Amino acid sequence: MRIALFGHGAMGRLVEERARGEGHEVALVLTSRDAGRVELTEELRGLDAAIDFSVAGAVRANARLCASANVPLVIGTTGWSAEEESVRRLFEEHEGALVYGANFSIGVNLFYRVVERAAELFSRFDAYSPFIEEAHHARKRDAPSGTALKLRERLASHYEGDIVVASTRAGYIPGTHRVGFDSAADQVLLTHTARSREGFAAGALAAARWIQNRRGVYEFTEMIDEMLNESLKT
Repeated sequence: MRIALFGHGAMGRLVEERARGEGHEVALVLTSRDAGRVELTEELRGLDAAIDFSVAGAVRANARLCASANVPLVIGTTGWSAEEESVRRLFEEHEGALVYGANFSIGVNLFYRVVERAAELFSRFDAYSPFIEEAHHARKRDAPSGTALKLRERLASHYEGDIVVASTRAGYIPGTHRVGFDSAADQVLLTHTARSREGFAAGALAAARWIQNRRGVYEFTEMIDEMLNESLKT
């Protein structure tokens, strides 16, 4: 694939390194210094995909560029949920292709399914109350994390009322999400801990490959669902 990258921070550099290692061509790297350049649409046109790990405030402008250039876009940036509906409309109006998600880790997306199955079981017993705890390094801006909000959605399909989410931002804590079911007698705790950002980069590149020759707007979870369904057929 010939790809473009939006953002060249820690995640952008990791995606670039992994993409080159997989044999892809990183044809264009765009940062905040490129904002407003009128020729960007033409520079993007003809590329196989773009991957966005920039900042929340830049997502809508980046999406508009890709939709106009007819370039499939993978959005790994978090904290832009307020713009989600307008970004979806951009790609629907241009009949483009978009994959977005709260977390591009394969492990986290399987964790969602484990949590939902656990919620289905524990919600049958009034004794157990659900809760979520999440912790990240001090530089992470959004709290609660997009992953925590997605976990809360999964729990909410089985529980009524507010589900407590506790967030910690400090030091160099690796991304950690815990979902608990607490009762007077005992507590069951499910935990996912990210050891590195490699999983996010791998997932974003997998999404860029998956979206080739497709049209429409997809959540990363839909890609995982398709992969799981295909695996059941073999």
